[in-house]
Amino acid sequence: EDFMTTTEFTGKYDVIGTRPIRHDGLDKVTGRARYGADVVQTDLLHAKILRSPHAHARIISINVEKAEKLPGVKAVMTSADLPIIKDQIIDFGETLGNVRLLAENALANEKVFYKGHAVAAVAAIDPHVAEAALDLIEVIYDPLTPVLNASDAMQENAPLLHENMTTRSIAERFARGDDTGQKSNIASHLQFKNGDLDSGFSKATHVVEREFTTSTVHQGYIEPHTATVYWGTDEHIRVWTSTQGPFGVRTQTAAML
Repeated sequence: EDFMTTTEFTGKYDVIGTRPIRHDGLDKVTGRARYGADVVQTDLLHAKILRSPHAHARIISINVEKAEKLPGVKAVMTSADLPIIKDQIIDFGETLGNVRLLAENALANEKVFYKGHAVAAVAAIDPHVAEAALDLIEVIYDPLTPVLNASDAMQENAPLLHENMTTRSIAERFARGDDTGQKSNIASHLQFKNGDLDSGFSKATHVVEREFTTSTVHQGYIEPHTATVYWGTDEHIRVWTSTQGPFGVRTQTAAML
């Protein structure tokens, strides 16, 4: 009866305005649902990540020889193992992305862009060996002036993080989304516009302009961030990871590898 009443109210819609059954609901409330951290394979290796202590620095050198020789270590990876050498724009569905920048975020290449930026990854027989191997990786940094907030980053004299990145602008003198050729920390200009703003402001009794700064807001997950990867004998790689965008993860992983 409730369904029929709601359907009549919404008119042309069969789902919007109704209360459809969540097919994953029972598994989630009873604990049967499997999340990324619940995936357990036999003979897994465990990974640990070496991260930058600097907010902005040039990487002079990375020496992983000692870590590779530690018993139990199976592999050590740096950005040199990613075959990304030039800019390449691909479509992720919701947005466009630069594969080179994605790869440089996954593992720092010539520079680190923030404290905690991944520099090297170790795969070992257990997490303790992997963590011990991190202490054997020798990285020499040349610290640079950091950029601490978005406002400072947009100033003309701000230190450039991505030194070859240029701004894509929607200004009138450029075609929509055209590359200005101007090096900057500003990747692109986006504009959301509705109606005649100039007319609206001119007819308004009062115009109030304020600037607000708020804390970071992020949703709270009921699962930890995790990833398990299995390289099968069929030469296919399977990834179990915590994400709401599996196709985007697949596209980015394939592009970077």
